Amino acid sequence: MVGGGAADLSPTVAVKIFSAGTAGCVAELVTFPLDIAKVRLQIQGESKPSLEGQMIKYRGVFGTIFTIAKTEGPRSLYNGLVAGLHRQACFASVRIGLYDTMKQVYANGSENAGIGTRLLAGCSTGAMAVAFAQPTDVVKIRLQAQVRLSASGTAKRYSSTFDAYKTIARVEGVRGLWKGCLTNITRNAIVNCAELVTYDIIKEFILNYNLMTDNMPCHFTAGFAAGLCTTIVVSPVDVVKTRIMNSPPGRYSGAINCALIMLMKEGPTACYKGFIPAFLRLGSWNIVMFMSYEQIKRAFIRYQQSRDSAL
Repeated sequence: MVGGGAADLSPTVAVKIFSAGTAGCVAELVTFPLDIAKVRLQIQGESKPSLEGQMIKYRGVFGTIFTIAKTEGPRSLYNGLVAGLHRQACFASVRIGLYDTMKQVYANGSENAGIGTRLLAGCSTGAMAVAFAQPTDVVKIRLQAQVRLSASGTAKRYSSTFDAYKTIARVEGVRGLWKGCLTNITRNAIVNCAELVTYDIIKEFILNYNLMTDNMPCHFTAGFAAGLCTTIVVSPVDVVKTRIMNSPPGRYSGAINCALIMLMKEGPTACYKGFIPAFLRLGSWNIVMFMSYEQIKRAFIRYQQSRDSAL
C-alpha cells in the first residue's frame, strides 16, 4: 500500500504477512461483541418464522449485545473468539499481507498500479485466503450462533472450538469444514476489493494532495472509508454466507437457493439484516486493523534500522 515507513524503508513480505495477521487479531479482540450481534441479527427469523418471539428477540446492535449479556452472560459476547483469532491469523495474513505483492505482480513490478490491477490483486488474495482458512470461519460462525439453540431448549452442538472442528469433520465429513466455501470466496473477493482498494485509494489521495501526513489520522480516515464501503457492498452476500455456514445439512442446496428462500420468506430487507452492527463492526475493525497494521510494520522497520546501525 502507498506510503513510506521509517526512512522510507519497505517492509519485507514476511513482515507484511506477520503484521497483517497480528493486526487482524488485535482488531478481532476489540470488535468481537459487534460480530456476535451481527451474526445473531442475520440468522434471526431463519428458523420457525411463525413464532413471533423468535422474530423480535434481538432489536438493534446494542439491544442485541445487552440481551445476550443479560440472558447468556457477558462471556457469551466472546463465544467463538478462539476460532475468530484462528481465522484472522490465517485470513488477514494472506489477504492483506500478500496484497501489495500481488499488486506488483499484476503491475509487472510498477509502483503505479491502476484500479483494475488493484481490484484483481484484492480478488486474488481474498480467494486465496478462503481456500486456505475456510474451516476457521465455519467453526467461528457455528460457535457464535449455537447459544441461541440452548436458549430454545436444544442442546449445544459443540463444547469447545476444537470439539467443533472434530464434530463437524466426523458428522459432516471433511467437506463440512469447507461448507459455504464458494459463497465465502465471493464474499471475500468483494470484501478485499472494497476494503483494501478503498483504503489504498483514499490513503493515496490524502497523501498526494497533502491533506494529512502518512500517520495515524490518515490511517484512521482511510480505514473508516474502507469499512463503510465494504459494509454497503458486502452485506447481502454476508447474510447468505452466515446462514449457509450455520445451517444443518440439507437445509440449502447452495447460495442461490439460500438467497431465494430468504427473499421469499422475509423479503428484500433480509439482505441487510444486521447492517448497523455490520457497519459498526467493519468500520471499527478496519480502523483498528489498518492503524495496527501500519504501526506494526513501522515497528519492524525501526527495529531493523536500530539493529543495522548497531552493527
